[in-house]
Formats: sequence, structure tokens, C-alpha cells
Amino acid sequence: MPIFVTAGAKLYIGAAMSLTGADLEASAFTSQTWTEIKHPESLGSAGDTAQEVSFDDIAIRRTQRLKGQRSAGTMEAVFGLDYADAGQLAVIAAEKTDDDYAFRLVFNDAPTGGTASERLFAAMVGSVNEQLDDANNVVKLNSTLWINSNIVRVAAAAGS
Repeated sequence: MPIFVTAGAKLYIGAAMSLTGADLEASAFTSQTWTEIKHPESLGSAGDTAQEVSFDDIAIRRTQRLKGQRSAGTMEAVFGLDYADAGQLAVIAAEKTDDDYAFRLVFNDAPTGGTASERLFAAMVGSVNEQLDDANNVVKLNSTLWINSNIVRVAAAAGS
């Protein structure tokens, strides 16, 4: 697969979901009904990072570095504010709860006649706020997604 641009990517929100602590698979998301969150300007970044656990082993005079807890990070998403958008309203409602929600990120990389690659994950909506810049800017809705699961990678597929 060649490189591709972010333009055309879409972010969707699903329903609240319970996490068991085990890594999720794509099948965990098949029953979701997805609502697109419209007018994205920036979708931030997401992906696993391990915490460093260090130990100073005095016998060998060397600091040992091990991997500890993993975190899929925090996705900072920015949208043009639209009071009528069902996806934005769902994100605002999700922020008012203590639940994790299903999210689906679909890239614009589908081969001709095929399907695009996706990223599926569960996240808690940690914040939602409106950004008001100077006169020549669009009012924005900023949302912080605390990713609490692994990120399931679904590869783009060629058409038949």
C-alpha cells in the first residue's frame, strides 16, 4: 500500500461498551451502529506507548530498561462546530458519562473497488469544549478521547 493523505478520513462514534481488560478484536465492534462525527479539521494521534520501568542493577553496573503498562494515548480531535450534527451531539453526550464508547476511524485509502483501512478502539470522552479564535476562524469543537483499549487495525482490502 502506498502512502496516502489524511484528507478524506472520517471518525465515527458508536455506543457505550464494557471493557474486560483483554485486547479487543474487530468482532467486538460488529454490532455497533456508527454515527459519523462531521466537519473534522484534525484527528490528532493515537497508538500504543509502553511505560519505561528502569532498574539499576549494581552487580553489572547497568540500568536495565523494561516495558511496563501500555497506553494507546489521547486523541485530540477538532471539528467545525455544528449544533445539528448527530455525531457531535453524541460526543457531547458521551462526555457527560463515565462510559467508554466505541470509535471507528476510516482512512481514505481504499483501492479501486475495495474497502478502506480502519482503526477501531474504545475511549472515554474526557473533554469537550468550544474554541473561539479571532474573527476569521470557524468556531471549533475540541474533544479529548482517552483511549482505554488497544487499537484494532483493519487493513484496506482489494475489491473482487
